[in-house]
Amino acid sequence: MQSLLVAVDVGTGSARAGVLTAQGVLIGRAEHPIAMNRTDANHAEHDSEQIWQAVCTAVREAMTAAKAEPVAVAGISFDATCSLVVRDARGAPVSVSTNGEDRWDTIVWLDHRALAEAEECTGTGHEVLTYAGGVMSPEMEVPKLMWLKRHMPQSWTRAGMMLDLCDFLSWKASGSLDRSQSTLTCKWTYLAHREQGWQHDFLAEVGLDDLLEKAALPARASPVGTDLGPLTTKAAGELGLTITCRVGAGLIDAHAGALGLLGAFTPDVSTIDRHLALIAGTSSCVMALSAEDRPTTGVWGPYFGAVLPGVWLNEGGQSATGALLDHLIRWHGAGGEPTAEMHRRIAERVATLRAQEGPSLASRLHVLPDFHGNRSPLGDPFALGVISGLTLDSDFDSLCRLYWRAAVSIALGVRHILETLNGRGYAIDTLHVAGGHTKNPILMELYADATGCTVVEAEAGDATLLGVAMVAATAAGLYPSLERACIAMQQSGRERAPDPGARRQFDRDYRIFLEMLRQRQALDAMA
Repeated sequence: MQSLLVAVDVGTGSARAGVLTAQGVLIGRAEHPIAMNRTDANHAEHDSEQIWQAVCTAVREAMTAAKAEPVAVAGISFDATCSLVVRDARGAPVSVSTNGEDRWDTIVWLDHRALAEAEECTGTGHEVLTYAGGVMSPEMEVPKLMWLKRHMPQSWTRAGMMLDLCDFLSWKASGSLDRSQSTLTCKWTYLAHREQGWQHDFLAEVGLDDLLEKAALPARASPVGTDLGPLTTKAAGELGLTITCRVGAGLIDAHAGALGLLGAFTPDVSTIDRHLALIAGTSSCVMALSAEDRPTTGVWGPYFGAVLPGVWLNEGGQSATGALLDHLIRWHGAGGEPTAEMHRRIAERVATLRAQEGPSLASRLHVLPDFHGNRSPLGDPFALGVISGLTLDSDFDSLCRLYWRAAVSIALGVRHILETLNGRGYAIDTLHVAGGHTKNPILMELYADATGCTVVEAEAGDATLLGVAMVAATAAGLYPSLERACIAMQQSGRERAPDPGARRQFDRDYRIFLEMLRQRQALDAMA
């Protein structure tokens, strides 16, 4: 009997695959790296064919680890970063790189080449911005498409299909060019709550009146979990599965994590707005769900049905969190490569220093973590990081102090986002955390103490893979709806309550954090 599910999660640096039971238990997992090309500080590209090969390798290895038979797999689905894949009408790669190599056919989500185009979109004042946080981000697809059309007209002319990365993977697997409601709603300015989802006047205003034809976009998006059909013979062979395996319309990676963390709360949509999903790794995404739309300046959305049918999503984020800590380790004279062992050494030393010095540890050292812009709640891709309180110290302890205060600033950034959301009608008091930050004891403690929220760490082997498996189970017909799949496959979590004794310290830090934001704005105005 077919009852197993394959979930694929493609992040910034690797493709991960998991094999899960219909009850949501992870029984096999594998990971394979993917390449990135950097021709400029603001340019980053992937090779989508190499990503597909990495996916196939990871799926095969996960199946081996699970000791699973291919015929037992009922469904597969994909999540991925919101990276943009460009192919010609025959499906061959088209270059998006200034080096002209066709293998680099994918603009990575973190690519900021389209800053000017994003500002131009914001300047239109069009209604689509109401459902994008009021400000267009260069990480969304429309500015990147504008940049491509203007700066690489030959590639634009050759293009015959353009897809978000998870939709590309679904196409490779099933041959379907249907697009997920998650991707189109969140990154392509498609308004899923409207009968006419595409706003043609906006596309024409930004010079993309030919987008639907050039990108082979459908008139309507497919709800998450839609059955896109079986694996093609070619894809089944490459993945090591069978053509009886169904392919589910996937979603953006952070949305998959939100589904795995918050999907179980769907029976009571009226109270789901107490819960916030924090998917934290290289960058961080915060996902809040509600029964009604709540436009919030500087927070993406509200998006209709981007995670669950009939539910609105607001998505905030921090563009560099784990990446910031890695950067500081490389940058500091006592640092080096930011390996897991280095992070462990720093965490242990920070614990010792805190035991010796208490709340006064580096109390005059303050950080604004916007080294790659402020995605939320300011919506300012030009924002810069700030460090106040440096001395001539350059030993390992000075690195540990800086690391500690940078981690504090990351947690305060989350507090800034959730307080903004609470000001728009949410009542968030619980953070559900998944991703690489769950391995960092400093951050996990700070997420509770600096925000004053209860933190729940998912006990599932991987909340993101669990969310994708819920989608695959729906497409395979193992459950009658995505909501029912979420309820049946939910996993428990470990709770951490905030330390009341730390509240005074972090309230002070938060006041300083907000004052630094104001001072940075004043300095920028003077410059």
